[in-house]
Amino acid sequence: MTESSISRGLRRRLLADARGRCAYCHTLVSITGARLVVDHIVAEAAGGRTEFENLCLACHSCNEFKGTQAQARDTVTSKQVRIFHPRRDRWRDHFRWSLDGPEIVGITAIGRATCLALNMNIR
Repeated sequence: MTESSISRGLRRRLLADARGRCAYCHTLVSITGARLVVDHIVAEAAGGRTEFENLCLACHSCNEFKGTQAQARDTVTSKQVRIFHPRRDRWRDHFRWSLDGPEIVGITAIGRATCLALNMNIR
């Protein structure tokens, strides 16, 4: 899939849904200055479809680190768990910003595994 193969209507819907931030790390485009890219939440290689329910907008870094990953290791339990799904999970249920601001803290196994898999705090 190339970004140009996504219909204008679907692209507008994704832009409206994103509200100017990455679906994974929630960093605002206005802070980074980098454009968001279309991400298949479940990778095409794993059978993910090119439809709204399986697409989101992500920053380049989150998109690149995520790749085709669907699971990662929880840093507390060392168990493999699924990573954050932007369409099914609520961000605030799994993450919070650190008290001093710039770091994303995983507050559940899914949040911790996603922080690790996407290298959210190593940019």
